[in-house]
Amino acid sequence: MAPPDEALAVGLGEARVSCEPGEILVAYGLGSCLAICMVDPVARVSGLLHAVLPKRANGAEALSPKYVDSGIAGLLARMAGAGAERKRLVVRMAGGASMLTAPGLKPLLNIGDRNIIAARAAFAALGLKVAAEDVGGTTGRLVRLYIATGRVTVYKMGSPEREF
Repeated sequence: MAPPDEALAVGLGEARVSCEPGEILVAYGLGSCLAICMVDPVARVSGLLHAVLPKRANGAEALSPKYVDSGIAGLLARMAGAGAERKRLVVRMAGGASMLTAPGLKPLLNIGDRNIIAARAAFAALGLKVAAEDVGGTTGRLVRLYIATGRVTVYKMGSPEREF
């Protein structure tokens, strides 16, 4: 059992699932990366994915959390393995900022937008509805997922932290 209010960092290309009420999962430094939060309020199982790139590369692990498409499928599988049911999941997404902004930059380089597009496609393919999102823009974010309540907060540089 985790000590009360233990913050656990979910790093780049990582996913974590928890049912420990004292834990808080945190994705720090979200720029173009996406934080995907899934919460089953009945089973009291929550998970956080910190995905870096939109699509799984050839040869990469099938459910690799490094990629948005395979990471969402992997997080869903891990949530189900911990007792969550797809129909009860509350899904939230944050991040996907355009961190490289300069005149003449090709849209192909905008990883943030590509991550958002990949996530929406993965959600549609898996039959998941997104309850809330805080995506895009040019500002980095920090996301916290409170396991005890399923509450999710987002902090954007220069703005107060807020629940979403």
